[in-house]
Amino acid sequence: MSTAEAVAAVLWTGVTLYAVFGGADFGSGFWALFASRDARGRRARDLVDWAIGPVWEANHVWLIFTLVTLWTAFPTAFEAVMSTLFIPLSLAALGIVLRGAGFAFHRVAARSGGRRVADVTFGIASVLTPFFMGTVVGAVASGRVPVGNAKGDAVTSWFNPLSLVLGALFVTAGVYLAAVFLVSDARRFGDTDLVGYFTRRAQVAAVLAGALAVGGIFALRADARFIYDGLTGDGLPLVLLSLVCGLAALVLLWRGAGRGVRPLAVGAMAAVVWGWGVAQYPYLLPQSLTIEAGAGASETLTVVLVLFGVAVLVVLPALALLFTLDQRSLLEEELEG
Repeated sequence: MSTAEAVAAVLWTGVTLYAVFGGADFGSGFWALFASRDARGRRARDLVDWAIGPVWEANHVWLIFTLVTLWTAFPTAFEAVMSTLFIPLSLAALGIVLRGAGFAFHRVAARSGGRRVADVTFGIASVLTPFFMGTVVGAVASGRVPVGNAKGDAVTSWFNPLSLVLGALFVTAGVYLAAVFLVSDARRFGDTDLVGYFTRRAQVAAVLAGALAVGGIFALRADARFIYDGLTGDGLPLVLLSLVCGLAALVLLWRGAGRGVRPLAVGAMAAVVWGWGVAQYPYLLPQSLTIEAGAGASETLTVVLVLFGVAVLVVLPALALLFTLDQRSLLEEELEG
């Protein structure tokens, strides 16, 4: 493996972690948005607050890490993606900002009307961001992002059937992950009614995500043949692993199992992300820019790898401690709640 390929693997690791943690984070906003206004709906929204409140900001570490790595190590790809796809990327960034504001203000708003506006903002923005990120992936996969500064069409590059299907799939996958996480959190919270509430929603979301994935396969075959051939070729074992993990998680949900569902759901997401990476290899921009051709100076790549090693030793243990304390309900914010 070359240095450039090693950095690409590091980059894809960041993408995977953001897809899992960021995806579940955004999906929780969807459930908060569509929870009813009755007592159970209020409990569901309270559970979302209780579950993501201590860790929601940490989930965006992976987005920052991915963007900085892409910018530093693969500046040609960064230039092409950021310039051609500035509309969906700007809308995704707007969603992140509005989501943060909505989450921050819905607890402290003095009036019920203000709290409702903040709740709705939080929920809509939670859908907005993953949707437009999905359209960006569709644009890259279909080869609509040529090398160079703003060389692709600013609208049709991401506003096309493949991108729209992938945008919907991104939203649904996050919704499914969030429901699975919230099942465990409801059990930890001691609310058996919400366990059933989110179990049913996780099952429905899984079926919808599966249907969209099938639709995505046909869309890829029609509009991104290189990725389709990769997913049905070298990436097929990982796609099948994702399918097995997803089906096993559904079985455990149906049986009401208390353990194993979350690792399987995470495994399904991680497997399909890496399957996509295998399918796209060796390209950053399919069939127009390879990893080696788009890589920066070798000295820069070496520094990126060294800094990643430092992060593994310093940042990852801190994040692991944060999530461990959260899962054991030992954080001060949860104790005060």
